[in-house]
Amino acid sequence: MENKKYKIVYKSGTGEIEEKKSRFIAHISPVNSEEEAVSFINSKKKEYWDARHNCSAFVIGHNNEITRCNDDGEPAQTAGRPMLDVLLRENIHNCVVVVTRYFGGVLLGTGGLVRAYQKAVQEGLQNAVILEPKDGKPCQIQTDYNGYGKIEYILREKQLPILNTDFGAEVTISSVVPIDSIDIFEKDVADKTAGNAHISWADQIKYDILDGQLLKF
Repeated sequence: MENKKYKIVYKSGTGEIEEKKSRFIAHISPVNSEEEAVSFINSKKKEYWDARHNCSAFVIGHNNEITRCNDDGEPAQTAGRPMLDVLLRENIHNCVVVVTRYFGGVLLGTGGLVRAYQKAVQEGLQNAVILEPKDGKPCQIQTDYNGYGKIEYILREKQLPILNTDFGAEVTISSVVPIDSIDIFEKDVADKTAGNAHISWADQIKYDILDGQLLKF
C-alpha cells in the first residue's frame, strides 16, 4: 500500500459552514509544540467568548507523537475527536484547529454534530495552504544550447520545477529532484543529451514548491 504523503499547514485558513441555523467557524493554524497549540486555542476562545462552544484538536510531531482534542461542552465524541480524525485521515502534521459554534436553536443530534464539525474542518483546510514536503536535492544542469530544449523537456515531463535559467556561454538550469528520482533523472539527462550535460548537486533538503518558489523546511 502506498504511504500517504506527509502534509503540513504552510498558511493558516478559515472556513465557515451553517447547519440548521448553527454557525460553525473553523480556524486552522500551523504549530510546532503543544504550548503553541494551547495558546492558539485560548486566543480563539477569547476572541469568540460569546460562542456556545470552541472545540479543538491538534497533532504535533512527524509521527503524531502528541494528539489532543476537546469537545468543549458538546456531547462526548461529537466534536473534538471527529475534528482530530480529519487531521489524521488527511495526514496533516503540526496543526491545530478550533471550530467555534454559534448555536442556532435547533439540535443536530450526535450524527449531525459529527458531520458538521468535520465539514467545518474540511472547509478550513480548503482555505489554508497545505504543502507536502519531500526529500530531494537542488541541482544545476549545465549544457550547450542544443541540449537546453532537451533538458527543459525532461524537467517538464517529470513535473520538476525550473527555478532559474541562466543563458551564458552555456545554459545553466536550476531545479530540485526528489531523492528517489535522482538516478533515473541522471540517466535521462545523459541519454537525451548524449552526455553533453553536467549536473551539480547540492546537499539534501526537505522541500516543496509554491508558486514556482523553492521552500526549504
